[in-house]
Amino acid sequence: MIEITDNPDKTKWADFVHNHPHGNIFQTPEIAEVYKRTKNYEPITLAAIDTKSNEIIALVNAVIIKEFSGFLGKLTARSIIQGGPLFIDNQNSKDAVKVLMEHYNSAAKNKAIYTQIRNMWDQNNTNNLFESAGYDFIEHLNFLIDLNRPVDVIWSDIHKSRRKGINRAESAGIIIDIVKDKKDVKEIYNIIQATYKKVGFPIADISLLESAFEVLVLGNKAQFYWAKHDDKCVGARISLNFKGLLYDWYAGSLPDIPYVDEALVWFILKDGAAKGYKSFDFGGAGSPHEEYGVREFKRRFGGDLVNYGRYMNVHNKILFYLAKKVIELKKHRA
Repeated sequence: MIEITDNPDKTKWADFVHNHPHGNIFQTPEIAEVYKRTKNYEPITLAAIDTKSNEIIALVNAVIIKEFSGFLGKLTARSIIQGGPLFIDNQNSKDAVKVLMEHYNSAAKNKAIYTQIRNMWDQNNTNNLFESAGYDFIEHLNFLIDLNRPVDVIWSDIHKSRRKGINRAESAGIIIDIVKDKKDVKEIYNIIQATYKKVGFPIADISLLESAFEVLVLGNKAQFYWAKHDDKCVGARISLNFKGLLYDWYAGSLPDIPYVDEALVWFILKDGAAKGYKSFDFGGAGSPHEEYGVREFKRRFGGDLVNYGRYMNVHNKILFYLAKKVIELKKHRA
């Protein structure tokens, strides 16, 4: 028998994610706590329990994200499932996933216009599971960098132009360091917010980064980095850290200071390799069918290009259409 709960035991939840071969930070109790503390964020956590063993055999942790409150909030409400759902690879667990996603869809359809499952590994062998639950596959690229190598080998795989930029940043006196005080999160947020605004991307409220610092940094599950030039913060990057994987989460830099982003990424790669992390996940590189400038920046760090893609389920087609029109109007006015 399978039982679905929206309040799984946190110890069993944490153990299930940690022991799962694809367990990742986005399916942990800690990230759910971060979401709970963030303005306009709402986590949805569901677990399938085998009633015979009383153990978790499948789990999904999602987050409803809104850009605004009120009616505009409804037009921007989407649900993201990053690195999930997780389940044991046997028939009983696959059956549990079907039931789990039915419950999830029922919970999400009244709260979000659509759901995206953002894959962090190859899910080709589970296509039928998600398609039967109403999800369509969308191609989406990413770069993964192997950190389980000598630093000089990682360096040699970086494109010559990127290496030149890193060296120039060092010569210009740009210094990279790890942020140790929560009061500095505001300065980092301001730079990231300005960067996102410039390219027209939405960004979460500052409470997301503040909560991540409070919950994740102290547990060594996140790291905040900043770049300084003449004692002024000129760039920042945040990684999420779990089970040997560094995930590139948020980034930003001042446009008038060159090579800051190159220097930050290189520092994180070196630091991660020295601390025993196995892989660096660049956090996405866009659709293969669309131009995406950031993809070229990431490509030149020598990682492996993968197309794990995403799955998408539109819960409310009318609101989805209206939301697209609002986005198009905002872009036209920008």
